[in-house]
Amino acid sequence: MFAASTLVPDQHCIATFAGAAVFVLHLGAAVTPAHGGGGEAVKISDAWVHAAEQVGVNVVLSMTIKNEADVADALLRVRCPVANFSEKHTVDRGEGSPAMRAIPSIPIAASSTTVLKPDAYHVMLLQTRQMLAAGEAFNCSIVFQKAGTIETEVKVHGLP
Repeated sequence: MFAASTLVPDQHCIATFAGAAVFVLHLGAAVTPAHGGGGEAVKISDAWVHAAEQVGVNVVLSMTIKNEADVADALLRVRCPVANFSEKHTVDRGEGSPAMRAIPSIPIAASSTTVLKPDAYHVMLLQTRQMLAAGEAFNCSIVFQKAGTIETEVKVHGLP
């Protein structure tokens, strides 16, 4: 025989479940890609790296990011199958020679184009898992705070 309390959930349990459902719905809305003008608000073009003749080296991932939305965004993360890790960097031009500095995110201003390149904001692909030959291409997932995840093709250019 079952006690009545095991068959009928109490008010606290229902309220907790409802609160969790609202949180999950809110979280889903937070990761929904931003759209503007009938298409994706953030567009990536000209993504490339220099060739790497060895495994385990670090390469700069350059690209152009166009934000067509009227709100700012931020590049949070990059995942590429050719590297073990990635870091977002800026170039600090303080005292002495310029130096790269890791940063938590790269700001993408509203209604603007941001070019990631070695002497400015850029992404480092760390500890490459394979050699990268000129003419090859691979895909990366670029994760933005508002626009969500965008898959992009990265081309391998010849050595500098």
